[in-house]
Amino acid sequence: MGMTVVEKILARASGRESVKAGDVLEPRVDLAMSHENAALVISQFHEILKGTGLPERPWDPSRIAIIFDHRVPAESSKTATNHKKVRQFVAANGITRFHDVRGDTGGICHQILPERGYVLPGQVIVGTDSHTTSHGALGAFAFGIGATEMASVWALGAALNVEVPATIRVEVKGRLPRHVGPKDLILHLIGRLTAQGANFRVIEFHGDTIRRMPTSGRLTLCNMAVEAGATSGIVPADDETMRYLSDEAGVTGLVEPVAPDDDAVYVDTIRVTASKLEPLVACPHTVDNVKPVSAVAGTLVDQVVIGSCTNGRLDDLATAAKIVKGKTVAPWTRMLVFPASGRIYAEALTKGYLAAFVNAGAVVMNAGCGPCLGVHEGALGDGEVALSTTNRNFQGRMGNPNSQVYLCSPAVAAASALAGAITDPRKGAR
Repeated sequence: MGMTVVEKILARASGRESVKAGDVLEPRVDLAMSHENAALVISQFHEILKGTGLPERPWDPSRIAIIFDHRVPAESSKTATNHKKVRQFVAANGITRFHDVRGDTGGICHQILPERGYVLPGQVIVGTDSHTTSHGALGAFAFGIGATEMASVWALGAALNVEVPATIRVEVKGRLPRHVGPKDLILHLIGRLTAQGANFRVIEFHGDTIRRMPTSGRLTLCNMAVEAGATSGIVPADDETMRYLSDEAGVTGLVEPVAPDDDAVYVDTIRVTASKLEPLVACPHTVDNVKPVSAVAGTLVDQVVIGSCTNGRLDDLATAAKIVKGKTVAPWTRMLVFPASGRIYAEALTKGYLAAFVNAGAVVMNAGCGPCLGVHEGALGDGEVALSTTNRNFQGRMGNPNSQVYLCSPAVAAASALAGAITDPRKGAR
């Protein structure tokens, strides 16, 4: 019996010739990622090793990555103190894959890992963040775990009691229409599957639409796979993956892609015709409450947010900048832009995208997760409505349970910022 991509990866990481869905394994971890919650992981790490006689040092510092991104720069003394605690641990243990609060090498963890070449096809990646699923865009098996689980990974170098997930195959064929992108595709899938439709499953993406899609778009798909309940999303590595790793991530040396067997077993196959898709919006307060933009067009918005680990890459910013260039954001609407990394910020600055945003009336912020998480920058007032390119719209997600959050693509967000209301980018704004 053939194996899916994830089954092959887990078999290799567990030293087995084959595995199947339902098997329980302890696979070797290739990369363990945390952000500010590394402060909690550190406490758990020392706790589980206390009294064992074992040295309280991570199993392999070169396989640990820590990125400050959720609360940067620190918004409180508590956060600043936790940052200090993590910096001290990093220095004491020789962790080199550490990205502090910097404008040049900093950014959101799910952008930093791929752009720095930390993720390779066939790897097992764990992270103390649910959107660790993003890294399946490069053909890795990447999934989120808790702080205590991460502490055990730091101690042992393996993930404990991992059940091999079954896989849903998604085949996307055809060309995406104008102003329809990867965000619309993943919203369409979440709407079809529902928020729990892929629970304990992996979503494996295939089809000519995916093969033509740049890695930036694949990151969007895998990032939001978790919003359908998936353990991970994954795009089998191909020529585009190799191009990205070589040209953009600076990876040299042999890279081995992992492909599914022709007779791999899938629990379901979903087919999508790309040409039939349209701009979509996820309405409050669930990501699977997906509607065509036309169904909510005209809804007034107090704040538009463009950026995040979902849609803060250079091509996302290019799409939005092209729409707003030479125009002005509606006077009753605030527009916030936060690139996914310092590198993207610098490139967007050079290409004039940031100037287009600022001249239109937007506020451009540092790379970080604050507005999306709702803990730092861009909180909403009572009764306010936000339209965002981020990945979650749960009640209170952007800092206020008495507000409403709609999710959309960069094209919809930019057009809506100009109009001051949810707008179909195919019809334009004032």
